[in-house]
Amino acid sequence: MGGYDRWVIHLDMDAFYASCEQLTRPTLAHRPVLVGGAGPRGVVAGASYQAREHGIKSAMPMSQARRLLPPNGVILPPRFKLYELLSTQVFDLVAQYAPVLERISLDEAFAEPPSLARASSDEVREFGARLREHIRTEIGLVASIGAASGKQVAKVASDLAKPDGLLVVDQGTERDFLAPLPTRVLWGIGPVAEGKLRAIGVRTLGQLTALSDADAVSTLGSVVGRDLRRLATGVDDRPVSDRAELKQVSAETTFDRDLIDLPSLRREVRDLAVHAHRRLVNAGRVARTVVVKLRHTDFSTVTRSETMASPTDEFDQLAAMAERLLIDPTEFGGVRLAGVAFSGLSVPHQDPLFTLSVPAADVPALERAPAPVAVVSSSWRPGDDVVHDSFGTGWVQGAGHGRVTVRFETRSSGPGVARTFQQEDPALRRGEPGDCLA
Repeated sequence: MGGYDRWVIHLDMDAFYASCEQLTRPTLAHRPVLVGGAGPRGVVAGASYQAREHGIKSAMPMSQARRLLPPNGVILPPRFKLYELLSTQVFDLVAQYAPVLERISLDEAFAEPPSLARASSDEVREFGARLREHIRTEIGLVASIGAASGKQVAKVASDLAKPDGLLVVDQGTERDFLAPLPTRVLWGIGPVAEGKLRAIGVRTLGQLTALSDADAVSTLGSVVGRDLRRLATGVDDRPVSDRAELKQVSAETTFDRDLIDLPSLRREVRDLAVHAHRRLVNAGRVARTVVVKLRHTDFSTVTRSETMASPTDEFDQLAAMAERLLIDPTEFGGVRLAGVAFSGLSVPHQDPLFTLSVPAADVPALERAPAPVAVVSSSWRPGDDVVHDSFGTGWVQGAGHGRVTVRFETRSSGPGVARTFQQEDPALRRGEPGDCLA
């Protein structure tokens, strides 16, 4: 078979947060592992595949996930410093194969490797297999890869390749590949757009491509409708380009009818805040600034923002600020579009204390009652990084009653030995998340 001018790959690290924990804490390698906030409002930021077998998913309330977790499961606080270090190692390696990377998050990126220009499908499969094996042997993590003529199809392919897979979509077959898939797999079609398409009987990408331009525009909007319909055919010539550090996460929507009262606008903006908050949590970031955008019936746009003294991922705080920034439509006029953005993003520094909160509306009613305040008898928390003068690097498995149990192991040590100490043992001190990579 002849080669093609352009091949795009999408690389996505499998269950990245949980896999980083299993890699650096080998005792957990084959156990169900959850990463996230353990409080009553906590949310699952990452779940190992062993945990997913029990129905646990990312963004699920931790209270619900805890009920599904088997007895050998473990819940750990996030260590974003570690995830950033391992992400850098992975993409520094990928850059050896493709110097231009469009990084989407800590665990995924697009690339257009120069060596694949004019390559055949078989050559692309060999390339993907070689790259995946290099990441596995050099870093110790698993990546899934999709490859296609454009970014959209490559992204869909990597999703379908998971876990631990490689899927190359032969060029010229993109439309047939996408046609039977549900509309939601297309990047850009969220719950709102999916609902609008379902309302007119469109459930697959093939049905979306069968719409006329007029129907696509009337359902999804003038610009988005045409673009999504085109992407659903597999045509995607968008370039792969270096992407700046993530600056903000956002969500916006155009209403079927202009909103003319403040209660309705508040409800819609809170819903947008839920979507933006999920993106914030998935990106492993906290935000300092809330931005609200309102577009008037006459297409004039007003943007208002407020900045907090310190960054947070606490949903109620962010959503309340968004609501405070609203303008009453009785004064402003009808609102045809609204948007919510969280900016001033940063990585949380006190990883064990990171909230990873879930919106109250997503917490089952029985879980919303005030939780009893636990008496903490130790300054050590499960998941803390530890260094001991004699035994080296480890992590806290349990603490209480004046004692702390530490498992001593690193990425390269294999499963380690657990030892128990007095919590004030002078030989025991706090470590750094990167210590376990030694």
